[in-house]
Amino acid sequence: MRFDPNSFSLSGRNAVVIGGAGAIGLAIAQAFQASGARVILAGRSREKLERAVNELSHEGASAHSYPVDARAPDDLKALADQIEVDHGPVDILVNCQGTTAIKPALELSEEEYDTILDTNLKSVFFACTAFGKHMVQRGAGRIINITSLASHTGWANAVAYSASKWGVAGVTQTLAAEWGEQGVRVNAIAPGFFLTELNRDRMSETRKAEARSRNAMKRMGEVDELAGAAVYLASDASGFVSGATLRVDGGYLSSGI
Repeated sequence: MRFDPNSFSLSGRNAVVIGGAGAIGLAIAQAFQASGARVILAGRSREKLERAVNELSHEGASAHSYPVDARAPDDLKALADQIEVDHGPVDILVNCQGTTAIKPALELSEEEYDTILDTNLKSVFFACTAFGKHMVQRGAGRIINITSLASHTGWANAVAYSASKWGVAGVTQTLAAEWGEQGVRVNAIAPGFFLTELNRDRMSETRKAEARSRNAMKRMGEVDELAGAAVYLASDASGFVSGATLRVDGGYLSSGI
């Protein structure tokens, strides 16, 4: 069988992006829309969602959004059910929600720890199961979780964030193993250093300079450079890929620890 370039198309598919109003989520949503998918955004801020939908609508196709606190499992179940009623089966789920606190471990409070783990890990697991239940029942679906380089090695001053992202990597591989026979593929993308609203003001100028200098490409990434990886993992072109984490880091980890 020869390779079909149309296998990258997402035409006619419903794609839900949780955290879709953020920089990375919106870039992925734009790429999905450009590849033919109907895009549905979800997140906590109604105002940010409306801005993101307006931006997507300016590009041609219509997009939709639903406010949700992804840390609440019952709300995620209700969201999954409502989107199925409103738009039909969800073919693609992207978990892009996340937060962090950059500070020494000895200064991290229990409240900060819980907020990071609930947002970055708990919400991802329960989003996977809320939407994955429908996918398993239909025998088809693609889930993409956004992890981090922090899921590959330790990161000073980011212990809770690192723990949460290692957890997401474990959830990704475990669900891939559990649901593969039911036709559901679960993969992850580990971005390198991209300046987003999550880290732009939290990273010191010294840390930013260090990130650029240690990167094989000597620069930080642009969020649009994540888009191709997401489209690939969501499309038929990656039909035999599951349980994988695709690093989009400009060669950062390959340059050594």
